[in-house]
Amino acid sequence: MNWLTNFVRPKLRALVARKEAPENLWLKCPKCEQMLFMRDWEANQEVCTHCGHHMRIRPMKRLPHLFDDGKFEIHPIPRVIADPLKFRHTKRYDAQLKEAQAKSEGATDALVVASGTMGGRAAVVALLDFGFMGGSMGTAVGEGLVMAAELAVARKAPLIVFSASGGARMQEGILSLMQLTRTTIAVRKVKQAGLPYIVVLTDPTTGGVSASFAMLGDIHLAEPDAIIGFAGQRVIQDTIRQELPEGFQRSEYLLEHGMVDAVVHRHKMRETLVRLIALLMESSAPPQAAVAAR
Repeated sequence: MNWLTNFVRPKLRALVARKEAPENLWLKCPKCEQMLFMRDWEANQEVCTHCGHHMRIRPMKRLPHLFDDGKFEIHPIPRVIADPLKFRHTKRYDAQLKEAQAKSEGATDALVVASGTMGGRAAVVALLDFGFMGGSMGTAVGEGLVMAAELAVARKAPLIVFSASGGARMQEGILSLMQLTRTTIAVRKVKQAGLPYIVVLTDPTTGGVSASFAMLGDIHLAEPDAIIGFAGQRVIQDTIRQELPEGFQRSEYLLEHGMVDAVVHRHKMRETLVRLIALLMESSAPPQAAVAAR
């Protein structure tokens, strides 16, 4: 046995060898391509610390930054038939659902409904999760939004929706398209009750969601540089056979053309919503309640 070769040399190599960092410590910003330390990025609400690019954030990571003291209650969405059409493409639809649920931190579908207080006032928030099958709207999402609307009416609280979706869920066919009507009626009930309905458009908001409840808000806010539209740019360009303007379907373009009321940085979203709720609830209060509030 060669003591130097078999014992000393491996020890020396272990001392001087460069240790590889775990893969989950760093993230590259898709816009400026700067490397971000994951811990700093998460603490910054998943906004690039270099260029301010807003990356897609999942509901359970967004919610603590919205409610007072980060406290909220999750409301499970009603159960629906998991695979009503027995749909199958490259994979069975029910298998796709189970796979998405396993990665969703307990959510059963692409909508999360929560309630709590914002600025001391009750509020109901419904958030679409693009990480769950592209935030697509099927019967479960429709049932969830109807439930959120009924909860807002029962608690006399504003309904706030964070949209992030590729549109209707094709695996549910006509049943997914029926949710456009159901969610529109649900929003109407909130408005008929004299309660504010606020929509926050995040990246991306497209398809059947943008064609229904996402564009019915009393006030529309949007995160910076979010894609917002119905059909994709390539489809529109091929249809009209014209070059689209720079920034088309982005938040700032929609603000400039009157489709969005304000583009709000994620760090300022809570204070903006608190201010809007206070203003809208004050103005919608009965005259006697308004006088008492003063």
